[in-house]
Amino acid sequence: MTDIRSGLFVAREAELGEIASLTAAAARGRGGAMLVLGDAGIGKSTLIGEVASRFDGWQVLRAGGVEFESELPYSALHQLCAPVLDHRAGLPVPQRSALDAVFGLHAGVRPTPMLVGLAVLGLLSAAGRRRPVFCAVDDVQWIDAGSRQVLAFVAARVAVERVAMVFAARDVASVSELGRLPALTLTGLSDSEALTLLRYRAPFGHEAAIVQRILAEAAGNPLALVEFARDAGPFGLPGDAGHRAVEHRFVSRFLRLPAPTRSVLALAAAEPTGDLVLLRRAMAIQGLDAVDLTAAEDSGLLVTGPRVHFRHPLARSAVYLSTGAEARRQAHAALAAGTDVDVDPDRRAWHQANAITGPDEETAAELERSAGRAQRRGGLAAVAAFLERAARLTPGRSRQARRLLAAARARLGSGAPSAARELVDEAERLQPDAVDRRAARLLRATIDYHVARSIPATIALIEAADGMGPDEVRETYLEAFASLMFSVDEPGRLRRLALHIRERVPQRQPPRPVDLLLQALVEQHLRPVDEAMPLMRRTVDAFRDHARTSDADPWWMERACVLSVDLGDSDAMEEIADRQVELARAQGAYAILPHALRFQAAARTIVGRFADAQVCIIEARAVDEAAGTSNLVGSDLMLAAWSGDVDRFREIREKLRGWVGVNFTALHYAEGVLCNGSGDHDSALDALLLVRDQHRRGAYAVTAFHHELVEAAAFVGRPEEAKESADWIGDVARVNPNAWTTGAHLLACALLDPGLGAQDHYRAAISRFAGSRMRVHYARARLLYGQWLRRVGRRAEARVELRAAHELLSTIGARGFAGRAARELDAIGEPTLADDADPFAGLSARELLVARKVASGAGTKEVAALLFVSPRTIDAHLRNLYRKLGITSRRQLRELLR
Repeated sequence: MTDIRSGLFVAREAELGEIASLTAAAARGRGGAMLVLGDAGIGKSTLIGEVASRFDGWQVLRAGGVEFESELPYSALHQLCAPVLDHRAGLPVPQRSALDAVFGLHAGVRPTPMLVGLAVLGLLSAAGRRRPVFCAVDDVQWIDAGSRQVLAFVAARVAVERVAMVFAARDVASVSELGRLPALTLTGLSDSEALTLLRYRAPFGHEAAIVQRILAEAAGNPLALVEFARDAGPFGLPGDAGHRAVEHRFVSRFLRLPAPTRSVLALAAAEPTGDLVLLRRAMAIQGLDAVDLTAAEDSGLLVTGPRVHFRHPLARSAVYLSTGAEARRQAHAALAAGTDVDVDPDRRAWHQANAITGPDEETAAELERSAGRAQRRGGLAAVAAFLERAARLTPGRSRQARRLLAAARARLGSGAPSAARELVDEAERLQPDAVDRRAARLLRATIDYHVARSIPATIALIEAADGMGPDEVRETYLEAFASLMFSVDEPGRLRRLALHIRERVPQRQPPRPVDLLLQALVEQHLRPVDEAMPLMRRTVDAFRDHARTSDADPWWMERACVLSVDLGDSDAMEEIADRQVELARAQGAYAILPHALRFQAAARTIVGRFADAQVCIIEARAVDEAAGTSNLVGSDLMLAAWSGDVDRFREIREKLRGWVGVNFTALHYAEGVLCNGSGDHDSALDALLLVRDQHRRGAYAVTAFHHELVEAAAFVGRPEEAKESADWIGDVARVNPNAWTTGAHLLACALLDPGLGAQDHYRAAISRFAGSRMRVHYARARLLYGQWLRRVGRRAEARVELRAAHELLSTIGARGFAGRAARELDAIGEPTLADDADPFAGLSARELLVARKVASGAGTKEVAALLFVSPRTIDAHLRNLYRKLGITSRRQLRELLR
């Protein structure tokens, strides 16, 4: 360790070597991050400081957390990034806007931690192109939640950067976001190392017995060794040298100082930014001068320079906590008075709040305004902290309860449901009025719903919503209804809820798209399809119109996309799905982006764009990985079924078996597609009849199951099982005629026609699909017609249809259906050539995504933003895939993917 007086570094050579390996690799473009753990005083800061002092030609960025202030939004990030903010000019506009917003440079769209993380990664990457970058973040357990989340995001993505990151914390539990980083745990010094440190720290020496006592009590802790040596008198250690002994010594030293010196130290402890100008202003307000500041430095507790800091965080906490309550309030009052309200209104409000004890509406209102500013910067934890403090200072129970409930909503939004629930409890203990009691009950139910996503939690949410005015809870009902659509529950539950919503929620005039969506879903479950479809049509059209506006909101568009599928409107389905992804990306709405991407994947699967669907799924996984959200597998399941990927289908099915409360109609529908594709129509019919049974009992089922059921029933000779589905297909085609619905109806008629009249239906169906985007349905229609022609002995004509079907299905990637076409061709003596080996089979999922995005014309920065990595990472992916494909340019890549 380094002796503070002499600069000598003692021990920790092995630990220095580990960090040196990290930084040496970073200098060569193989960046990384490390977590340094250890008790207070064990030497984490000293070790990191020694590493930084040995650099030559590096950009060193430092930040640190401070106890008692962990909620001011992105404060640690600002410390770290301030020296390299000039690099933000080269960032993509959304990332630059996010940084400008969180650092208060410009107002803009509220940024998300993921977008801010990507921007910070871009800053560090740009800085690393000039020279290697070393980021040191001390006392991570005390930095604000937003900064910690962003830094964890960045630390996971510097593998190809000239960036090394070292974080110091007392234990992993306090910094769970960084728990996956390799950890270096510091332990106590050996006796010989401790003696060396003591020799330089106490050169005049102590008696051997006292030295042994110091060694025993310090237990190898360097800070304890230094402090015990400093305080040891001729008769040994003063006082008790047990638990928290170092803090006690800091307290004792502080309390022995003159009153003016203690006042300076109290001000410094209450102002953790280390702003020397502000400290001097506050000192002047309290009648203190430069002599008092010098005395504070001479105490050995405070260090001044460009910034003011305490020798150790324990010294700061010791000073702050041992300062009397009234003296602390006076310190905060002086700091509030010295803070420029135009420059830092939030910090001024925070100091003012800590300077008063009783209710103060003026200060509470200012804190509420600070919460609004924090929300615009994306710091929901800070929003909650400001609102909680505002509530404590609010006169009047009713307004206090409302601010507590607002703080609870912010806590829930920041991912802290337990803290949110405690705030709801506190609000309810204030005995609020009836309106706030209902709001508290709804918020409690919302918290439980977001935690459990279970059927009981959904029912409780509905019951709580019943106590509110209909206009206040339309979207709550919509969320609950949409949740139950895809949950296993008792028969009739969904229908009863639909009736309840219909009775309780009047039609809104004029209706918003979301109002129409709730009404359409309700009526879809209560009316025959031909009666429900006009409202479904109106809803989808409203969402299409809304999606085209410049200020469109992407929320709920995926439900409109599902309605488009049920309508059989492929154009609306693709348009809404594509626009939702576009809006979610542009607005940084990463909470819904992975869902939007998966609905986009489903839409592309339905029309036969399987390769594009796979790209959507890979990108959705990247978002899930970046955000730490769950990886939903519905679109993966659907693509596996249509692709005929039996192994992947079984893998997903096994994952789903352990899920509780899931509506398995989607699984059975996908199994029906898979089995129809392979020609196992008996198994297909078994699976699809399960879907029909669940649908009859009131569960939601994607209506495309009717098409699969008709084919399966026709091929196994059980046409009576297909009648209900055929009637449904006919009703949809009659009410909403288009290429998809009419083609499906004609195909169903062909499959169920036992005579030669089927030919006209097949030809008409093929003609309808040929003029649409439904390539896979067109290919399947030709396959079915070819099979029919072979059965009636018209082999030459069958050969034409089957050959065309096989080529198109192979091109699309529908291997199951293509194999079925190949077997039919074999049966008439027309063998098919083996498929060429897929040149992209050796690429990883990420490399495949990069290849397709780059081939489509996307730039490196654009692809990096999609995958939440730096441009250097994309360049590394490109180098790898070029090597695997045996190419050297983007032009060659585009040619391969044609």
